[in-house]
Amino acid sequence: MSISRVIAVFSTKGGVGKTTTAVNLAWQAAADGSRVLLWDLDPQAAATWLLSVRQKLRGGASAVLSGDRSIAKAVRESSIDGVDVVPADATYRGLDIVLDGAKRSSTRLARALKPLRGDYDVIVLDCPPGASLVAENAIDAADVVVAPLSPSLISLRSFDQVRALIADQGGGASLVAFLTMVDRRKKSHREAVAELPSRVPEITDIVVPFSVLAERMGERHAAIGAFAPRSGAARAYAALWHRVAHA
Repeated sequence: MSISRVIAVFSTKGGVGKTTTAVNLAWQAAADGSRVLLWDLDPQAAATWLLSVRQKLRGGASAVLSGDRSIAKAVRESSIDGVDVVPADATYRGLDIVLDGAKRSSTRLARALKPLRGDYDVIVLDCPPGASLVAENAIDAADVVVAPLSPSLISLRSFDQVRALIADQGGGASLVAFLTMVDRRKKSHREAVAELPSRVPEITDIVVPFSVLAERMGERHAAIGAFAPRSGAARAYAALWHRVAHA
């Protein structure tokens, strides 16, 4: 790729495997030979920790988004070959307030990323849950928004919220949604898998099964594909990356 592809992993709902998705997509892209940057925008800094990156960001997130500090100086190497990280730290908790007081507040992130778009083939944004100025910035910068959904019919509400936020930002980003943490022993999960993709075109038939492998990512500080490549979860994330890369 000559021009980087920006992928925002986002959900208005927490606890749906957003960070797990971001890290596994980053790994899949790197395994495909892409130069990858993951920007951890979540104050919980789960992706930063998973990838063994030092959290402290000199000047904080506001310095990067205001242009006072080059984003290139915030980039760190991660535990995954081919994946660099802009880490999250405690300053991200107040980022919405910083953005609210800035001019052109919904485009700050895209402008901060601009100097790096020639250095990376793929840029993954791990967004905090919920509608926020940070989310608006990520969606504005994104070519593709990836939305993990819980396996229930009520997840259509969070999906509609994501779709509405994309529309509010001008609708320029493609939307790829998928079901995650699916336990096929549960009737409601089976019904969601059968019904949701047929009801909504943007919800793919890619299903990430419920698995302890997601927890083991924290033990190994690695993506699932690196230590369990034949697992159902690894195969699902590989399929998701293929879909996202061509969205």
